[in-house]
Amino acid sequence: MVTGRMGDWCARFAERHQSGINFALLIVCYILYLVIGAGIFSAIELPYEHELRQELKAARQDFLSNHTCVSEAQLQELLVRALEASNYGVSVLGNDTDRNWDFVSSLFFTSTVLTTTGYGHTVPLSDEGKAFCIFYALVGIPVTLFFLTAIVERLVDLLSRRPVSYFHRRWAISRPKLAVIHAASLGTIMALLFLFIPAWIFVGLEKDWNFLESLYFCFISLTTIGLGDYVPGETHNKEENPHPDLYRLAITVYLLLGLVCVLVVLETCYELPQLKLLRRRFYRENVRELDSETTNIISRDQLSEQMPDPADHTTHQPPAISSVSQQADTLRQNGVSEPYMPASGTTLNGKLR
Repeated sequence: MVTGRMGDWCARFAERHQSGINFALLIVCYILYLVIGAGIFSAIELPYEHELRQELKAARQDFLSNHTCVSEAQLQELLVRALEASNYGVSVLGNDTDRNWDFVSSLFFTSTVLTTTGYGHTVPLSDEGKAFCIFYALVGIPVTLFFLTAIVERLVDLLSRRPVSYFHRRWAISRPKLAVIHAASLGTIMALLFLFIPAWIFVGLEKDWNFLESLYFCFISLTTIGLGDYVPGETHNKEENPHPDLYRLAITVYLLLGLVCVLVVLETCYELPQLKLLRRRFYRENVRELDSETTNIISRDQLSEQMPDPADHTTHQPPAISSVSQQADTLRQNGVSEPYMPASGTTLNGKLR
């Protein structure tokens, strides 16, 4: 008896707080996803890190053995200074003509800051540059988000909403099914144009990159992760990169266009009816009711806009029936005193009784 009541109470509680339970499960699943990812990365990368440490330690001992005139303290000081300069984008390798802060390089830096990609290979060196970077990003990032939102909204309407509506009317296919097919097709096309084809191009331009590394760079960049371990145009060989400024400018344009296309695909997927239904499972009850009501209102408004106006198809409009007060005002304005005559439209069978 007690077990049955407890079961009924649990069923009523779960039904009443379904969205809260779903949201709690979502949090647990996300934390579990983070923990699983951390475990996998640790299992894969930790042996490579240990091996690299051993190689560096052996190379250091070998250098000190072959150059007895250099003390360990002097080598330590040189390595610390070189690594510190490398963190600021200044390398001890290559020739001295490389510049990180010419106009094109600065343009590339501002694009990575405003799109929050941030490779980290070039950073402000001075206090004035760091202070200006804070102010520049504080103003520029919201403006960039607004700019990208405006562009993406136009492109989504052009590339997603209109094609789905057109083929829905043309082929009479279910709109949810057609939206999924369209989103998958659009994602495939964008992946080819902005991931696989550019990765293949980078393999030819960057001699030290293979296809996986090039694809890795494209994905990390267009998703604004920007780890900075692979940055194109960092070669110190002028024969391999005879036009570094043009090359970096082209990469800047590619990153901006690719980011816009990624946002278009994400917005298209976000508007899928299946995802809308899935998101509503995690809303609070009042928000879910408001979302459903808002969706219905928008649907009715769009339907009323698409329906033709009956007045546009009427060839003969019946005469308007004037009221007594309107006819009296007209007579007074014309200065004519005539008795009131009812309009012909008010008669029944041609007579008044």
